[in-house]
Amino acid sequence: MKIGLVGLGNIGVHLGTRLLAAGHELLVHDRNDTMQQRLVAKGATGVGNAKELASQTEIVLLCLPMPRIVADVASEVAQGCAVRIVVDLSTTGPSVTKEVEALLQARDIALIGAPVSGGTVAAEKGTLAVMPAGSEAAYREVEALLRVIGKNIFYLGADPSLGQTMKIINNTLYATSMVASCEALVYGVKAGLDSKTMLDVINVSSGRSFATLERIPQCALDRSFPIRFTTELLHKDIKMCIDEAEKIGAPMLVSPAARQFLAFAITQGDAQQDNVYPIRHFEGWAGVQFGEAGNKA
Repeated sequence: MKIGLVGLGNIGVHLGTRLLAAGHELLVHDRNDTMQQRLVAKGATGVGNAKELASQTEIVLLCLPMPRIVADVASEVAQGCAVRIVVDLSTTGPSVTKEVEALLQARDIALIGAPVSGGTVAAEKGTLAVMPAGSEAAYREVEALLRVIGKNIFYLGADPSLGQTMKIINNTLYATSMVASCEALVYGVKAGLDSKTMLDVINVSSGRSFATLERIPQCALDRSFPIRFTTELLHKDIKMCIDEAEKIGAPMLVSPAARQFLAFAITQGDAQQDNVYPIRHFEGWAGVQFGEAGNKA
């Protein structure tokens, strides 16, 4: 198939690489030319802007960092003369997705809201969870593409915003469990427990989560903190979830505490660090360090 992909960052570059490896003809655009050239070097065709890209292919995938950027790029894509289906793989949120849907519908373009979960490692391996929603006919046209990038595909219904709602719920649960895990593990170190042993116990017990199974062992235990999903982006997602829940009258009492901690971490310079990096604040307050480097901060 001939496909367009706009947004070639930490996730997008892996999605594009997999689509090329699967034999698809890929047109790509990113406002950062360095990002774009990474996929051009692998065989993709670089295009100067989103409108031009959408004038050369019927299916356009978006993988962008912020909801407003998605809305802006979608308005450019809508001006293309060939595009029939837009698949938004970003975490856009239900409200902006509804705006984008209305914009595209006015041009007879179908929108599939299909946010992904699993981070850069899953994107590279093609094991992402994908949460598509929108016209079932349009979904069936792009399902094979989604199966190139994801392992677990969940079609959630005709309303494109449903996938976005599912994604921000997922990310909010991750954020709250990650923050709670960080503070609990630092307490354990302060009390004299070994960092790795704590994770070993938790991960075969009822306290386990994606944070303790994957992210904290990969990022904090060896103190490497590779950037897989930034603090700023996680804060964006949890804030979006709380705001959307408030709009429909669904109470959220626990999640705001995690949001507040992430907001604090951003004020301390952690915005572009991986979202596990702020464990350092709990360590500083407790005067200990989690991980292999020992128990002294």
